Amino acid sequence: MEMTAQEVLERIRLMKEKGASLNKKRIKRDDPELMRNALYYYPSWEHVLREVGIETTW
Repeated sequence: MEMTAQEVLERIRLMKEKGASLNKKRIKRDDPELMRNALYYYPSWEHVLREVGIETTW
């Protein structure tokens, strides 16, 4: 399923609200569709997280 950039961001926001891990390796393993769509719209996973207001430390 193709997602829009807005859908990618909304899905990540919901995951954050639920307390889900947003670790890049975990997302690649558990939700490859989300990772694939996120990297279609943004140059890196860290850029996606910053877009939703999450600063990365890893």
